[in-house]
Amino acid sequence: MNFDNPIERRGTHSSKWDTMEGIFGVSPDNGIPMWVADMEFAAADPIRAAVQRMVDGSLYTYFGNDTAYRNAICWWMANRHGWKIEPDWIFTTHGIVNALGLALDAYTAPGDGVVLFSPVYHAFYRMINASGRAVVECPLVEVDGRYEMDFAHYDSLMTGNERMLILCSPHNPAGRVWTKTELQALAAFARRHELLIVADEIHHDLVLPGNRHTPMALIEGVEDRLITLSAPSKTFNIAGVHTGNVTIADPDLRARYAAKLAAMGIGPNCFGLHMATAAYSPEGALWVDEVCRYLDGNRRVFDAGINAIPGLKSMPMEATYLAWVDFTRTGMSEGDVCDRINRSAQIAASHGSHFGTGGNGFMRFNIAMPRKMIVEAVSRLQQAFADLQ
Repeated sequence: MNFDNPIERRGTHSSKWDTMEGIFGVSPDNGIPMWVADMEFAAADPIRAAVQRMVDGSLYTYFGNDTAYRNAICWWMANRHGWKIEPDWIFTTHGIVNALGLALDAYTAPGDGVVLFSPVYHAFYRMINASGRAVVECPLVEVDGRYEMDFAHYDSLMTGNERMLILCSPHNPAGRVWTKTELQALAAFARRHELLIVADEIHHDLVLPGNRHTPMALIEGVEDRLITLSAPSKTFNIAGVHTGNVTIADPDLRARYAAKLAAMGIGPNCFGLHMATAAYSPEGALWVDEVCRYLDGNRRVFDAGINAIPGLKSMPMEATYLAWVDFTRTGMSEGDVCDRINRSAQIAASHGSHFGTGGNGFMRFNIAMPRKMIVEAVSRLQQAFADLQ
């Protein structure tokens, strides 16, 4: 796979390209979109072949007999993550945000507290607030340039009204891969406060060389309180099919989730199931290995260029393709930083304040694109902040 080949996405109904001018004032004609979390890479060959078979078949009806789909997920989790699951533990949703909304509705009530480790993926806040639940922020602590959890502090923040915690693993926006020791401490925290754990592991395959993701399900003592969310969407750049997986080992929790799905009348997308089945394969695994190596090269180029600008610091990325850059040492407001990035550099990037407490003064940059675009983005940012040199 040649990830250096650019793909023309302007005028294709791409949210990332075709809405950035209205949101950021950055024209798609000469701008660089580094905000929406999708990749500028073509889908893997087995996925494209699966879609072509559907096109040639000329029928797009209800999907039946999902045995191959479920078995593919089981194979993937066992071979890529050392996690053995059963086919009947798996539910299919319209993506991970939908899966989270269903979990909030199934396991909590209006007014209940939901714990977030902030800064964190902005959609969590939107879903919790929209459902009438209360966000309870447990701020991450920056230690030697990387985020860590402080459970002694978090214990003091609990009121007894909390019912659920949401873990982003690997972490978005900072790209942390949580260690087994950290996850064990989180499991103990959840038990102390009787919290259900929703582990969003959508980025679990996009782990950079030298790091290894540990599924929350492999941590002892979480069997009766864990819902794991995953999807092929980030891994294989097929987010548009809105197909997510929810894995629940505990039979009681599984029954409650099944009842919620039935009540909402939610069924699978036939394209998504065919694509996921093709993706979760040995051929798909080779593609993921290649893309992770390429992303690591992009990370090196981006970090070197950003860290050369006085006052800027890119947090070391262990997973995902999302760089988290600290602008606080520049002394600028977020508005001034964004103005330079949007207007001067003509780059669309995600505002750190959208990720909750601890995000102000940071910006998130998507580096999943041909390397020459990374080189160009770095050059533009260096010029935009040239007065800091």
